[in-house]
Amino acid sequence: MEKTKNNIPELFGSMVFNDEQMRQRLPESVYTALQQCLIQGTSLDRAIATEIAAAMKDWAIERGATHYTHWFQPMTGFTAEKHDSFIAPAGKGKIIMELSGKELSQGEADASSFPSGGLRATFEARGYTAWDPTSYAFVKDRTLYIPTIFCSYSGETLDKKTPLLRSMKLLDEQCIRILRLFGNTEARHVVPQVGPEQEYFLVDKKLYQQREDLTFCGRTLFGAKPPKGQELDDHYYGAIKPRVAAFMHELDHELWKVGVLAKTEHNEAAPAQHEIAPVYTDANTACDHNQLAMELLKKVADRFDLVCLLHEKPFAGVNGSGKHNNWSLSTDQGENLLKPGQTPSQNAQFLLLLAAFIKGVDEYQELLRCCVAYPGNDHRLGGNEAPPAIVSIFLGDELTAILESIIAGRDYVDVTKKKLEIGVDTMPEIPQDTTDRNRTSPLAFTGNKFEFRMLGSSQSIASPNVVFNTMMAEELSRFADILEKSKNFREDLQTLLHDTFKAHQRIIFNGNGYDEAWVQEAEKRGLSNLRETVECMPAYVDPKNVELFAKHGILTEQELHARYEIHLENYCKVTAIEANTLLTMALRKILPAVLQYSDTLAKTILHKRETYVASGKAEEAMLKHISQLSDQLYELCVALKKELDSAPAADGGIEAARYYRDQIRSCQDQISAVVSELESCTDAKCWPYPTYAEMLFSV
Repeated sequence: MEKTKNNIPELFGSMVFNDEQMRQRLPESVYTALQQCLIQGTSLDRAIATEIAAAMKDWAIERGATHYTHWFQPMTGFTAEKHDSFIAPAGKGKIIMELSGKELSQGEADASSFPSGGLRATFEARGYTAWDPTSYAFVKDRTLYIPTIFCSYSGETLDKKTPLLRSMKLLDEQCIRILRLFGNTEARHVVPQVGPEQEYFLVDKKLYQQREDLTFCGRTLFGAKPPKGQELDDHYYGAIKPRVAAFMHELDHELWKVGVLAKTEHNEAAPAQHEIAPVYTDANTACDHNQLAMELLKKVADRFDLVCLLHEKPFAGVNGSGKHNNWSLSTDQGENLLKPGQTPSQNAQFLLLLAAFIKGVDEYQELLRCCVAYPGNDHRLGGNEAPPAIVSIFLGDELTAILESIIAGRDYVDVTKKKLEIGVDTMPEIPQDTTDRNRTSPLAFTGNKFEFRMLGSSQSIASPNVVFNTMMAEELSRFADILEKSKNFREDLQTLLHDTFKAHQRIIFNGNGYDEAWVQEAEKRGLSNLRETVECMPAYVDPKNVELFAKHGILTEQELHARYEIHLENYCKVTAIEANTLLTMALRKILPAVLQYSDTLAKTILHKRETYVASGKAEEAMLKHISQLSDQLYELCVALKKELDSAPAADGGIEAARYYRDQIRSCQDQISAVVSELESCTDAKCWPYPTYAEMLFSV
């Protein structure tokens, strides 16, 4: 094993039933039939599925697997799995190991036990998992993992993978229409490519276990600011500490075994914060791999007596964790369609794709903001560590200048002094990387891709990519409808680009997104500024967005309303869990500890007066301050308890979510502030919880 571990090419994908394994183990006719199904998007014949299942089972058993599971992504934001052994009775007390085509292709789960937004009641529990052959099966923890979709008995979508697969197929079809207009007859498919950069924190397990807020909520609910944070910028890209380096080394090997293209790792801005980034792959595989990465981050950390925190804001006052979603388009021949290109025809094609993207982002900006809205991300977005809540696109000076020349109908001269005209034969090369990077932009063009920086570190990347794929397909469909009927392609292309860039230039912003002036400017432009989750959620059921998804068969109106209800209910439940956790910590440990310290101060004051005839001014001032804070804390706890007792049911829709935001979260924030202040003036020996300083600098 050690030899394999040191031989990375041999290690990589060693636990994946990939194309190479299928070529070796499947009869040629079966392999060919499977490939045709994947190319054409048709379903597999049951006989073929049976042969694939047998080969997959034999391969998995050779790698130590005893069980298999359908691995799916319900609306919890996590993955789900139910394990079954390969054992089957063979008579006379004997068994055989088998996996049938039916077992490979379809499984059953209790749909009413997962979030469904009312689509499934307890007495309508049946749900199905169905094999996704476009994502490779793999072995982990002696189990064969089979990636699947998840739907209800009556066919409603209950997961995150199904809409992603649908949106990828839709985008493929519309991109091919555009490529044909530019004379590309060789490409058969266009696939969205995604590379998600994952940020996370590592803390010592012993300290983690002493904090109920980290255990139950994934973040600290209070904490005094340590004397040193990230002010010196000394952690970012700094030397990786031995314990962390050992963890990263082990993590890489675990990810490589299951085919995850883990590439880059480094220290992030905050103490104890780090990042891992993969090589690009198709959006569906990237989503599966990111879910695997988040799971393995936690499992491998545990081996080193560490805990990986994926919450967007585990510590107040230092950098939070995001997940940059790098999105591009690639043909099946490896051409990146978002690369400006070196020939005029490629550049004209690029500008049309760029126009579609800009138009889509402008028209569906609320939907893009909505797909990254949930309680954890509310603590991160809008601060000077993450993009603002306002959706905008950064293009850089040169590309923006090209667009402005098209809008104004004037000449643009590039560095080679060629005059720019929009046509498939006359347009000059658009150079790459001619501008600086804008880290304050939520959506930046970075040479050959768009980097969406609003995602939170704990979320699935499926929803944002569904939005990108669907909105892009919609705009390309409209463009193709116009240009396919064109009598003068060059002239109509010129007009289409001019009209599109002019109508949607408000969404382009190259300046400082952290500047308050941008908020005012965005308002003048008519851009949305949805600051937190409750404000964002109505976008799910906005008629324009419902029409977009329903029109293309991505999600029905009923399924969108279900997702709307799921997110609102989740917001209420998360807020209630945090409030109850903070209440428990404050009443059972913090107040008793502070009162004990107050008693010590009072005894010291009396002792000084009786023994030294001294006033004890320092102790009196400290006692007064702590007593005032203690009284305030107790009163706030009483108020929070009252608000929780009066709270509506979590499934009460938008009004319930507003109550939890306005009443409970508001009171919770006040308690957090008081507790943090008490921590800073209470004897460290009396304080019952590990501090920020201990947790951030202990690894």
